[in-house]
Amino acid sequence: MQEEKSKLEEFFSEFRRITYKKRELIIRADETPSGLYFIYKGFVRLYSISESGQELTLIIFKPKDLFPIRWAVVNGSPYYCEAITSVEVAKAPRDKFLEFSEKNPEVLSELLTKVLTRLGGLLERMEYSVFGNAYQKVASILVICAERFGREKDGEIVIRVPLTHKDLANLVGLTRETTSVELKKLEKLGLCEKEGSRFLIKNLKKLKDEANWYKFE
Repeated sequence: MQEEKSKLEEFFSEFRRITYKKRELIIRADETPSGLYFIYKGFVRLYSISESGQELTLIIFKPKDLFPIRWAVVNGSPYYCEAITSVEVAKAPRDKFLEFSEKNPEVLSELLTKVLTRLGGLLERMEYSVFGNAYQKVASILVICAERFGREKDGEIVIRVPLTHKDLANLVGLTRETTSVELKKLEKLGLCEKEGSRFLIKNLKKLKDEANWYKFE
């Protein structure tokens, strides 16, 4: 049975679909976006780059997400957006989207829910970045990704986004080398492993214990 389209999907269906290759840049931080993107397939990351060249991934967008919302509302988007996988999107002009959203307040309610969900994830990561050690940071980002992007399989959880050690490092502000060391510790405990290009979480409850998750809730 085909899933019923939301009003947001119906709106973006009027616009041509565009594909991007894996790791292709969609939006540059120094350029004004040419429109608002709705994801049909794949995953996109929004990130910033420090003066020293270190990357920090702030958000990972998944299918049915819209970006960059900040630019649509306040006309500012000082971030890069890159395809993590091959991506299929539709792009709508900003003025047409704002006109559509004004006529459909339930769409704004849907977007607000998505924004608040992402804000919750950012606040969790902020707590770990200030109070947690490297081990807790790596364990916590696996928990966050499992809860946001996970799919249960035989009692375990597969994180659907293909993430490298570098991707995880960019999510928590660590070096790739440090992240790899902490991942090894979690793997030795039997809490996670790499299944192809995706992480498999073997015991989410114990992973939360290692992250000291409940202390920060």
